[in-house]
Amino acid sequence: MRVDGAILVENPVDAGPAAKNLERVGYTGGFTFEGRHDPFLPLAVAAQQTDRLELITAIAIAFARNPMILANIGWDMQLLSAGRFVLGLGTQIRPHIQRRFSMEWSKPAARMKEMVGAIRAIWDCWQNGSRLDFQGEFYSHTLMTPVFTPEPSPHGVPRIFLSAVGPRMTEVVGEVADGFFVHPFHTTEFIQSVTLPNLERGLELGSRGRKELEISCQLIVAAGSNDEEIEAAKNGARAQISFYGSTPAYRPVLDSIGRGDLQDELNFMSKKGKWLEMAGRIDDDLLGQIAVVGHRSEVADKVRARCSGFADRVSLIAPFAPDADCWADIVEDLAQSS
Repeated sequence: MRVDGAILVENPVDAGPAAKNLERVGYTGGFTFEGRHDPFLPLAVAAQQTDRLELITAIAIAFARNPMILANIGWDMQLLSAGRFVLGLGTQIRPHIQRRFSMEWSKPAARMKEMVGAIRAIWDCWQNGSRLDFQGEFYSHTLMTPVFTPEPSPHGVPRIFLSAVGPRMTEVVGEVADGFFVHPFHTTEFIQSVTLPNLERGLELGSRGRKELEISCQLIVAAGSNDEEIEAAKNGARAQISFYGSTPAYRPVLDSIGRGDLQDELNFMSKKGKWLEMAGRIDDDLLGQIAVVGHRSEVADKVRARCSGFADRVSLIAPFAPDADCWADIVEDLAQSS
């Protein structure tokens, strides 16, 4: 099983050594996400100091940009990394798109499907010389002159991975994406009863087989080498889970285990700024259903038990990100799994 690790830095210049360390330890990929910093710049730095590590945005916010911008960035990242870049996209939620990015929000699943199609049409124009004539409901790209057309890439075009939680967006992933990020806020019940059936429907709509879609399961891990470390990690995971749980779009995950009412409570508390109190509402049972919890010696077996039936790769997300060397044995153990 392939394992990806986070490249979490406050300054892009530090992404090079961080990625190099992930590669040395044996991680398959290094990922950034769009939080306090741009997700692309650290990977551009990392590309210069690594040789094998796949470089992944997990995720960049699609609707904060347009297809041409993403096509340009993805193209150049593929060149910088010599073919190791994965363009991972997600939607975010309406308030962030409208109020944080001042961008348009409508029909997110249909818009995401069209965005992927538009990006690929642009890349096809650049790589294969096809006439650019993409006209959709949300995006239109019909002009590409020689001065703005890059030379064909010797590395081909990047793969596009999408993140999804809701049924329609998950169908879109199955229909058009190269890969799927399972959101870290999930339960086994939700994956089996909601996510996988919707992926299958999407694959059927796209006339594709399961082998044409790579599934990356993102996992919140609360583990340590002793009781004190484990408890600290659990508290961090509770805070992360309570933050996700306050989001109305993620309520179906809690509904899958009969805890949907908690979403209303967490959402109300979040509007009052009661972040510490919110974490206290995540009891041990709920924590264990969402996160991988326990002694670090148990992590690999627990990840396999949870993901080996459907995932091709996993991303280990710790509230307190450990040094890559700290989990070297876990990465090696998981890499031996088929």
